[in-house]
Amino acid sequence: MPKRTYQPSKKKRMTTHGFLARTNSTKGPKVLQARRRKGRAQLAVKPSK
Repeated sequence: MPKRTYQPSKKKRMTTHGFLARTNSTKGPKVLQARRRKGRAQLAVKPSK
């Protein structure tokens, strides 16, 4: 039987969806702006402890 689709990794999660990844990408600031406008509690993924 094959592995499941989601194989979690904190590093991968942060480099892809983290705040710094958003700010450094081309469309990222627009994503953050839209999330702020919508009133999101979290703008980007937080590192879990």
